[in-house]
Amino acid sequence: MSEDSDQEKTEEPTSKRLEDARKKGQIPRSREFNTFVMLMTSAVLLLSLGRQMANGLLDIMRSQFQISRAVIFDPASPLIHLKQAMMDGLTLIAPFVAIMVVAAIIAPLALGGWVFSWTAIEPKFAKLNPLSGIARMFATHGLIELVKALLKVLLVFGIAILLGKHYLNNLLRLGDEPLGQAIGHALDIIGMSYLILCASLILVVMFDVPYQLWDYSKKLKMTLQEIKDEAKESEGSPEVKARQRRAQMSMAQNRMMAEVPNADVIITNPSHYAVALKYEQNSGGAPHLVAKGLDLIAAQIRSLAAGANIPMVASPPLARALYYSTEINKEIPKGLYLAVAQVLAYVYQLKIAKENHWDEPLPPGNIKVPDEFRQG
Repeated sequence: MSEDSDQEKTEEPTSKRLEDARKKGQIPRSREFNTFVMLMTSAVLLLSLGRQMANGLLDIMRSQFQISRAVIFDPASPLIHLKQAMMDGLTLIAPFVAIMVVAAIIAPLALGGWVFSWTAIEPKFAKLNPLSGIARMFATHGLIELVKALLKVLLVFGIAILLGKHYLNNLLRLGDEPLGQAIGHALDIIGMSYLILCASLILVVMFDVPYQLWDYSKKLKMTLQEIKDEAKESEGSPEVKARQRRAQMSMAQNRMMAEVPNADVIITNPSHYAVALKYEQNSGGAPHLVAKGLDLIAAQIRSLAAGANIPMVASPPLARALYYSTEINKEIPKGLYLAVAQVLAYVYQLKIAKENHWDEPLPPGNIKVPDEFRQG
């Protein structure tokens, strides 16, 4: 694949790219959808609560605007009536406002979810550049916004003309109705007209939501090189991983060497291999290997063992067999039980001889290792 094709943003964004964009406040948003939800909610509330609010408004007018002569000349009365009128008005519109607040919170959650980012609200002085602003106006995004604005104007204007023609006679007859009935009837007409106008904006939403999702995905698409760089960054470069492996090996080796003074016996090659075994009689398990090494590490194991007075037994076949067949901190295989038992028996005899100042026993000279464990 050529270098040019590598630079084309043809790949879908990775989960890390999406998460980073979300942390920056970059999520799909449709202002048209949010506006549509708010307008439809207000229209439904106006139809369902309109008469109740109208009757409440009439009650406030009757109670607060019909004042007796004695009350008018009371200096404290205007303030009392004003306070009561405000409380009654707030109580009247409280359900409407509360539901609108809930709608304003829920609407953004439907597309992209809810996110808060300091990065998104940081001042960006580059946006104050008038040349950049003019360039944005004539960019694809600016043209799309212009099309949406024209579509909304034409749509709302056209629907408004049709509604005006439909309700013209009803509006003219409102003057023949009693005041209370006329107000209720007018609210019904206004509410239904408002609902139809708001519902017509679904056409704009049906255009805007898919576009916003497509535009969001397009902006976050990645090149093949970006995906490779992200994978390299997340997994670590080979040099870093090599250093980490060396550090881990060094720590493991240090832990292994710390166990050598606790071993019961060191079995050697005698120069190239060294394995340290420990057997806990009360554990009910088999002996386990606590350390092993080749060449320099084998020399370090022998040096530590000599400093801690750990017995060393030279048995090249058994040393090689244990080295290749047993991992550190694991029990020896069953096939080597007999050979290791010979070595441990010698170690215990040597310990008893030293405690009683007897002559040291001879080390085992014929340790048999099964053919399947022999190395070379």
